[in-house]
Amino acid sequence: MFHREGYKIMAIAMILLIVVNLLAHTFIFTDWIKQVILLGTIILFFLVIQFFRNPKRNTELNNEHVMAPVDGKVVVIEEVFEKEYFKDQRLMVSVFMSPINVHVTRHPVSGIVKYSKYHPGKYLVAWHPKASEENERTTVVVENPVSGEILYRQIAGALAKRIVNYAEVGKEVVQGEDSGFIKFGSRVDVFLPLGTPLKVKLNQKVKGGLTVIADVS
Repeated sequence: MFHREGYKIMAIAMILLIVVNLLAHTFIFTDWIKQVILLGTIILFFLVIQFFRNPKRNTELNNEHVMAPVDGKVVVIEEVFEKEYFKDQRLMVSVFMSPINVHVTRHPVSGIVKYSKYHPGKYLVAWHPKASEENERTTVVVENPVSGEILYRQIAGALAKRIVNYAEVGKEVVQGEDSGFIKFGSRVDVFLPLGTPLKVKLNQKVKGGLTVIADVS
């Protein structure tokens, strides 16, 4: 199953790779070179389609849990000053996605979208200290009856050139459902109230919509 954001890119990639092979067949007369080009284009197309895969996730809905919004590795757990929405100290958990991870962003909690904003910006590497404030990004806040307001931020990286965000202010969303997509890489930060008990640790691998990152019970 593939994400809807990938259909156009996959179709263009397929056409371009077919053209490359047709040209190679027409103008190259050495068989082994044509075979290398064919194999290379097949591998490249496989890499493109695997990036847009969208596996079905059966999230167990629980208002006391904050779920991982994406697949990846926990690279930061620290107290920071969140200056865009809360304007106070928050506990930030950052999940970094490599190019081979699923890049679908999922709602970490159910509730009502209170805030959703896109920010154009730079394309610093995702782990750069200023990436959260200077890179292309979107900030979404969902209010849950148990956990309160949970903020999560999609952040583009050096390879990402477009962030897709489906969250609309006033919309009711369901934990684990698609919130957006980051094309070609990056990370997502989740901001929690100070003192929130975490269920993850640094360098732990997590699955979006499946791994519990915090328990607010």
